[in-house]
Amino acid sequence: MSDASNTPPPLILASSSPYRRELLARLRIPFDVVTPDIDETPLDGETPEATAVRLSIAKARAAAGRIEGGTGALVIGSDQVATFDGKQLGKPSTHEKAVTQLQAMRGRGVEFHSALCLLDSRTGIAQSADIVTRVRFRRYSDAQIETYLRAETPYDCAGSAKAEGLGIALLEAIESDDPTALIGLPLIALTGMLANAGYPVLGGA
Repeated sequence: MSDASNTPPPLILASSSPYRRELLARLRIPFDVVTPDIDETPLDGETPEATAVRLSIAKARAAAGRIEGGTGALVIGSDQVATFDGKQLGKPSTHEKAVTQLQAMRGRGVEFHSALCLLDSRTGIAQSADIVTRVRFRRYSDAQIETYLRAETPYDCAGSAKAEGLGIALLEAIESDDPTALIGLPLIALTGMLANAGYPVLGGA
């Protein structure tokens, strides 16, 4: 590891998302969770990619500032922005809005920007990346929309479909370099960043 005692620094996930916690747990490394408190409103004229990257960095910095005693840590921030018809696509929050989203998207494509930041609070160095996933939806019926939404209630997901669950039945294709990016935390990019910071997930040099 990077310090003299070969003890890795604490790993912090700056997120309140249960999906990101579940994803990070796949790496089987210890981590704590600190919920960042930031304004996630896009800036005027900001591109979806810029919004996602800016917020991922802001979340990591906000969480780093809340670590007790200022202990040096590696802090993971992530944010996802979905775009459809050239506009950012928010979380539906309600059944009615989810129906509207899925009706508009059937037979069409949505682009997801999953941004990632790994902040080393010991040095202030931040690594960041934006992983793009393109999703094409099937031409499903209104009845199928209702069946899906009643079964999975994905009202906290932009695009109103959980690709990791029953929502996969609504999709025709997924194009991405990282299958975990769509769920919310790009693990391929993250493992590379951790290695760069002296924290290889599988140990060794």
